[in-house]
Amino acid sequence: MKSLKWLAVSLVLIGSASTAQAAETATEDFSTRTYEIVNIDSGLLGTSERFGFDSGLNFEYPDAVRGIFVTGNSAGGARFSSLVELVENTDLNAMVIDVKEDMGHLTYTPEADSPLADKGIGTSLIKNPRAMLEQMEQDQIYPIARVVVFKDSVLAEQHPELSFTVDGKVWANNRGEAFVNPFMKEVWDYNVEVAIEAAKLGFKEIQFDYVRFPEGFERLGEQLDYSMGDYTESSLDPVQRRVEAVTDFVAYAKEKLEPYGVDVSVDIFGYAATLPEAPGIGQNFSKISENVDVISSMIYPSHWTSYFGIAKPDLEPYKLVAEYAKVENEVLSKLDEAPVSRPWLQDFTASYLGDGNYKRYGKVEVEDQIRALQDQGIDEFLLWNAGNSYSPGVDYTPE
Repeated sequence: MKSLKWLAVSLVLIGSASTAQAAETATEDFSTRTYEIVNIDSGLLGTSERFGFDSGLNFEYPDAVRGIFVTGNSAGGARFSSLVELVENTDLNAMVIDVKEDMGHLTYTPEADSPLADKGIGTSLIKNPRAMLEQMEQDQIYPIARVVVFKDSVLAEQHPELSFTVDGKVWANNRGEAFVNPFMKEVWDYNVEVAIEAAKLGFKEIQFDYVRFPEGFERLGEQLDYSMGDYTESSLDPVQRRVEAVTDFVAYAKEKLEPYGVDVSVDIFGYAATLPEAPGIGQNFSKISENVDVISSMIYPSHWTSYFGIAKPDLEPYKLVAEYAKVENEVLSKLDEAPVSRPWLQDFTASYLGDGNYKRYGKVEVEDQIRALQDQGIDEFLLWNAGNSYSPGVDYTPE
């Protein structure tokens, strides 16, 4: 464990931006936050000390992040101990833990003095998030907070004016999921406040997911009622206007999180790296990458159709991941300051693809994906299994 000595960090927060305020007000409120560092007795300052905020927890950034996804149910339940054991007994070293999950709920109950306390979004999945993080500190498991942004059925139902509607009713996709509007800065501030609280709890990285418009928005947009907020007068075409809104949110969130000394990462569709931009959802791989510390493409072989000349990608995990990594490396090489690449890999079986189109994933298939990244110079990765049941016996640093 890293040894740092300091007596105290006194944090004084003056003012707090309401999630319903416009960005201009939020900017003013955030700028009045002041910090006082008292009697620091250390050599070179670490990130949190440099910014003047200290959560009271100390985590080393690993040699390379090798992590797993952990739901709120798992983090707050009996399964957590077995997942901690998995990390401790292997070369894994990080967990991505749901803080704001796919429906828009928090996975814990905010304290009474939290700006989030009156939002009606807390749950009791994780009874004591601070105690969980203290255990992770003891075991040096790098903590990453997953915050789902624009897919948010809870906020959409509470505030339809921040969502997309049809005949006055909140629109939902064919899975019953509602989205909130990336053009609305009130939505930005709402999610930034969640991220700030996660940083205060002690998470070292905020990972934003669903940073996009709903899939198929290029077709849906004309059927839905919604505001374009400050983008109403934009001279850009509809595709570029969506790209601008999504990119602006990422840049805004990163700026607001800087005083808390956390890294910012974004999950993004894998195919976004292969296109100038994903036209409907507003994701431009290069522009998002310019505004984050880490970019995490979701490159599960099961999620591709005939791509890279591979007829059935789920059957060829090594080749699919290797071919993708070549494309991503080329795109990132053109940026002045490229983020860390940390793709999401598949540790689940996609039987829904039907006979002949999928294979059962286990030790070999997971190692093949990791090896494919390594062969292209990418050392970091995250593993996705929605039920948090990870394949046994995997070598997470295969030769």
